[in-house]
Amino acid sequence: QVHLVAAGGGAVQAGGSLTLSCVASGRFSDYTVGWFRQGPGKGREFVATVTWSGSIRYADSVKDRFTISRDDAKNTVTLQMNSLKPEDAAFYYCAGVRGSVHYILPQRYDYWGRGIQVTVSA
Repeated sequence: QVHLVAAGGGAVQAGGSLTLSCVASGRFSDYTVGWFRQGPGKGREFVATVTWSGSIRYADSVKDRFTISRDDAKNTVTLQMNSLKPEDAAFYYCAGVRGSVHYILPQRYDYWGRGIQVTVSA
């Protein structure tokens, strides 16, 4: 079983940057890890995934602005968010599922960290 702890987040102005981290306990190296976000009154939205082999996929809305990376030695997946926009404001969640598939549906993931808030002011 994997336990995920997400950290980071905060409040920035549009155009600013934030870094989110997701630290896993337990076996992690054969997991795909995804980041999702959920704004007020919205469903949980795919942001980015990284498989255990290092393959990466981004939502079109964050491509070229966000970077996902993993360090299996530290059991950590990081989401670097640059050029933030007000529409990026949401609660962000990291999630894990065993295997090497870029699942974009949240229901495919077995383990979730707590949501962390990202606020972007215009």
